[in-house]
Amino acid sequence: MSEKSEETNSLAPERDRAPDGDERRLNGCVPLSHQVAGHKYGINKVGILQHPDGTVLKQLQPPPRGTREMHFYTQVFARDCSDPQVLSLRPHLPVFYGTWASSDSPNELYLKLEDVTRRFSRPCIMDLKVGRRSYDPLASPEKRQQQIRKYPLMEEIGFLLLGMRVYQPSRDCYVCHDQFFGRSLGKDTLAGGLAQFFHDGVKLHKQTIRLCIRKVQNILRWFESQKQLHFYASSLLFVYEGASGAHTEAEQNNNHHHHLPPQESSHEGSPAKSSCRRGGCGGDLPDSLQNGGQTHGSAPCLRQSNGNVECEEEEEEEEEGEEDSGGWLEEEGSEGHVEVRMIDFAHVFPSESPDEGYMHGLKNLLSTLRKIIQD
Repeated sequence: MSEKSEETNSLAPERDRAPDGDERRLNGCVPLSHQVAGHKYGINKVGILQHPDGTVLKQLQPPPRGTREMHFYTQVFARDCSDPQVLSLRPHLPVFYGTWASSDSPNELYLKLEDVTRRFSRPCIMDLKVGRRSYDPLASPEKRQQQIRKYPLMEEIGFLLLGMRVYQPSRDCYVCHDQFFGRSLGKDTLAGGLAQFFHDGVKLHKQTIRLCIRKVQNILRWFESQKQLHFYASSLLFVYEGASGAHTEAEQNNNHHHHLPPQESSHEGSPAKSSCRRGGCGGDLPDSLQNGGQTHGSAPCLRQSNGNVECEEEEEEEEEGEEDSGGWLEEEGSEGHVEVRMIDFAHVFPSESPDEGYMHGLKNLLSTLRKIIQD
């Protein structure tokens, strides 16, 4: 698939939507509506699914990638695991609940994982690939060059923005950026581009950044203490609460696709439209942030009936909490306001040395986050 940087302004074509037959075949599972990176649901791409019980399903990739990822999760979450180093990694990962298959396709396996975003009302989500190399030691010379061409600065910077969606309460919409926006960021614009994830169109949430820094530091400490594993093409998933006010209990979980947000349900017969336009509401951001991120990969935000939005983008092959009047809402200053978890483990290899490449990315990421606060 060609790498386009232009934006699109229409809803996803019908061929990319799950037909009724597919919905039934998936035993009640539906495409995860707020996925920001990786394969999305469509023809020949199952993507990430949501199980009716609230977990997420990630289709097992062909071997050896799928075999590696399942082996990694199985080892880390084994009931008889007694390795303190491995046990201390668990809090930094989504919980693994084993494998799952539909009754219609018993040989089509999925990893059953915790949905880290489930408890958030308006989750702001960012996916960062971490490490100096996005190819593993077994990659062919062609594959190595392909990955290097995608983002030549990866070796120096040590991380790459793959996608983000940020809720703007003032507009009641999400601003979305994809992998091409991330690849457009250079050394001088990286901090400004990353800062957009923490800006809600009105203010920059510095306390949220501080909480993220604390969680990234915890992950770095784990890497500094281990020599067992090397991680390639793995990501960090950042999530924080974007809601600025109290919400009813019925909409605490934005993943329950049958719930309607109050903004829509109060206008019967007139579906709510997002105020996001071409460029992703960038006009509301300070000049310092607009300069930090170019328009590559910015997607218009399109409101769906479930309160989420659909962000048009090309896929790769391969604030402080206000007083709560009833619904759940974490205060911005609390640990529960944010999540930072490691994801994507199809390229994890045993080792006898520290993972210098991943640690380099974490250290640079911490420096960038601190720079955003200082600036």
